[in-house]
Amino acid sequence: MRRTFLVDSNVLVYAVDGAAGVKQEQAINVLSGLVSDGTAALSTQVLAEFFVAATGKIRAPLSAEEGAKRVADLAGGFPVYEVSLPIVIEAARAVCSHGMSYWDAQVWATAKLNQVPYVLSEDLQGWKTLEGVRFVNPFADGFDLSAFASTG
Repeated sequence: MRRTFLVDSNVLVYAVDGAAGVKQEQAINVLSGLVSDGTAALSTQVLAEFFVAATGKIRAPLSAEEGAKRVADLAGGFPVYEVSLPIVIEAARAVCSHGMSYWDAQVWATAKLNQVPYVLSEDLQGWKTLEGVRFVNPFADGFDLSAFASTG
């Protein structure tokens, strides 16, 4: 099945961050919808970033054990794209050609090389669309997951 969305780590982190308020509720709703319709994927990079942030960068961090369990659960609930050498090379090209930060470029390259048209992220909005990959903020007013799922 072709995936429509690559989910960035910030969506996963908000889902476990009790201090995130409305963003936690929105992240949980978005992730639930993505699991239900089976149109999303994660990457090994996203899972690693989630673990680091969820166990150390939020107000009430998860224990390492709970973080590891969450990573395993996410990997079991979504297809996971591995960061490969072609992705690293494409990300480095995006840094040079488009001025992206390397880690953002790697998320973009993962979506591009796996033919995923949308990246769900709060962080990449300055790019909007880059070489066929569109960045969509799932926390923006009026965001409707179903409007995108039908276009992928």
